[in-house]
Amino acid sequence: MKLTKKQSRIKRATKFRAKNRELNIERLCVHKTPRHIYAQIISSCGSKVLASASTVSKKVKNGGNIEAATTIGKEIAKAAKSAKVSKVAFDRSGFAYHGRVKALADAAREGGLEF
Repeated sequence: MKLTKKQSRIKRATKFRAKNRELNIERLCVHKTPRHIYAQIISSCGSKVLASASTVSKKVKNGGNIEAATTIGKEIAKAAKSAKVSKVAFDRSGFAYHGRVKALADAAREGGLEF
């Protein structure tokens, strides 16, 4: 039986999250849709959101492009600093590491997050 595109992505995300549970570190979780991009820093136990940023909450003109992802990356780095989080694991939620996901990760690194 062939998996759908979404099932394959969820399978990749599940593998990372299982490994991350063993490491016991906060994670920067990214989710994207064609219109928006979302980023959350989730506690090591996985039950609490420590910081979040998205193109929905910001007044970003177009949330589905690389410039918006860069803006959200900078915002999540600022929010992480205020939550006293400096080192995270990057959870791309099974999405390929290019385009908007890569832009968000690079901007978060420039903002001071380590991963």
